[in-house]
Amino acid sequence: MILVVGANGMLGQDLMALLGDRGRGVDIADIDITSPESVLEVIGELKPEVVINCAAYTDVDGCESNIETAMAVNGEGVGYLAMACRDSGALLVQISTDYIFDGGKGTPYVEDDLPCPLSIYGESKLAGEMNAAFAPEHLIVRTQWLYGLHGKNFVETMLRMGAEKDELTVVDDQIGSPTWAIDLARAIVTLIDAGCRGTYHVANAEYCSWNEFAKAIFAEAGLQVTVRSMTTTEMNRPARRPLYSTLDCGKLAADTGFRLQSWRDALRGYLKLRSK
Repeated sequence: MILVVGANGMLGQDLMALLGDRGRGVDIADIDITSPESVLEVIGELKPEVVINCAAYTDVDGCESNIETAMAVNGEGVGYLAMACRDSGALLVQISTDYIFDGGKGTPYVEDDLPCPLSIYGESKLAGEMNAAFAPEHLIVRTQWLYGLHGKNFVETMLRMGAEKDELTVVDDQIGSPTWAIDLARAIVTLIDAGCRGTYHVANAEYCSWNEFAKAIFAEAGLQVTVRSMTTTEMNRPARRPLYSTLDCGKLAADTGFRLQSWRDALRGYLKLRSK
């Protein structure tokens, strides 16, 4: 049995749908990952073969002013899951992020590149990666710019704002790969079934800026919206963001044969599915 922690979230719901009878879901009402007692009780009772941790504090700017919460959920909580998985022999799958990098490399990051987070969110997720390694059987999956049907995300924000305004301003100097949660879920299950361990990068193929992504959203949705440019410095958000944090997913393809579709094709698929 594969246990999905954070099963009510965006990625969690897509994983549960994909896993079918193989999956069992728990969320905040069932487990408190910041409590070692709660984690040990749930893992001990359910005895999963695999634990996929989708639970996270993902408010990047909010993490800057809620450091203890960010570290408790994204860092320490993963450690409790890892210890429980170590004791039970389960595989721990930890979902991580491109925000563990500073974006200064200039080319896509590979799994062995040195982390250097710019924000509390990035630091807390890196702490989660390090703690996940306490489980002898562990799999760390880094992704980026995630969107899906079951939660707040950039695509839905743009569609809502585009319906209200005919002109928007979006940053054009952050580069990455928008990733559809369904494609990420498929890759995670593929990695599990292939017996992979260690760290893997998973993102939709090709890359763009947030500004280019916004323009593509409006074009694919048939909305006439002018998208103007601004820099990250002009945006002036509390948390620093990596400017070029694309992920090289070559290891995923080499070890499993699985390749994610381009971000533009994924966007089309998402918009088609949400319109049904």
